[in-house]
Amino acid sequence: MNKLLITLFALLACQGLQAQKLTNNQVLQQKDSAFFQSEEARRVGDQLLLYQRNTGGWPKNVNMVEPLTAAQKDSVIQQKTREDDSTIDNKATSMQMTFLARLYQQTHDNRYRDAFRKAMTFLLSGQYDNGGWPQFWPKNRQYQVHITYNDNAIVNVLKIFRDVAKDRAPYNAGLVDEAMRQQTVKAFDKGIDCILATQIIVNGQPTVWCQQHDAVTLLPAKARAYELPSFCTQESAALTFLLMQISKPDERIIRAVNGAMKWFEEHKIKGCRLEKYKDGGKTDLRLVCDDKAAPLWARYYDLEEGLPFFCDRDGQPKRSLAEIGYERRTGYSWYNTEPQELYARYETWVQKNKITNRITLEK
Repeated sequence: MNKLLITLFALLACQGLQAQKLTNNQVLQQKDSAFFQSEEARRVGDQLLLYQRNTGGWPKNVNMVEPLTAAQKDSVIQQKTREDDSTIDNKATSMQMTFLARLYQQTHDNRYRDAFRKAMTFLLSGQYDNGGWPQFWPKNRQYQVHITYNDNAIVNVLKIFRDVAKDRAPYNAGLVDEAMRQQTVKAFDKGIDCILATQIIVNGQPTVWCQQHDAVTLLPAKARAYELPSFCTQESAALTFLLMQISKPDERIIRAVNGAMKWFEEHKIKGCRLEKYKDGGKTDLRLVCDDKAAPLWARYYDLEEGLPFFCDRDGQPKRSLAEIGYERRTGYSWYNTEPQELYARYETWVQKNKITNRITLEK
């Protein structure tokens, strides 16, 4: 009876996926164990094996869920030898790895385990001696070589490494062998060292991070024309939370978390909210005054004055969102609330670890 219920549940889950037309990312981030017992999950998993490059990684921004024709499969297989599009950007590689890990736990199909291990080898191979990772490897160009925090690329890798090292589901039950697990422990520690080493220091005090840092000097670095060296809040919030999750934090981590939280507190924007509005049939964005609005943070703050800035594809920073063109104004995330989520977490972290030199935050 239980097997019948599980089968029916899995079928319903598959029908639900098709009915809702879930995106590639939504399917690959499924967590329902019943779904991973279904034929649909195996079909998706088998396609991930096709898309996996010989490097062990995956490309980004590719719909790997849509069923492939025979001709499309041949085309995907021909791309497997590429060495210039394996990346950790936009959740690529980490997302596919987690899907395959969940699928292996339900099917015990060694093909999925082996693909996961191959991806782990890819991730381990890309780590710099200083503990960081580039955006693409083994072949990369221009800003792709920088230590990449953008879109939480390195955070996503380190979360997998942390859970593999701790033998946490779904990365347990023989998914990796002991030798690889030990490699992962060392790589995670190196990654944390890199995060601490790249934290921007101002007047001797740690603050937050840039989206990307030079792989040699560790200084804030430029990526795309509108992604200038800066204090960057969205990625810094994820880095800070990752540090908060480390058990028994040492003085370096305590100092880093306190420094980041102090910076967030000092740079929050109060009394404003981001509003979507219609202008000539197009949806636009503007910042409006609102005394009841929750705090906001700009995506970027300049390194000289610590003030918010916005940038178009010409690379020229502006002081207001209205000063940049419509395409970039509406096509990028210029404000966020991620640091606000840290406030309650910080209180829990302080109490759990009995932090005596805590930062006072406005509630």
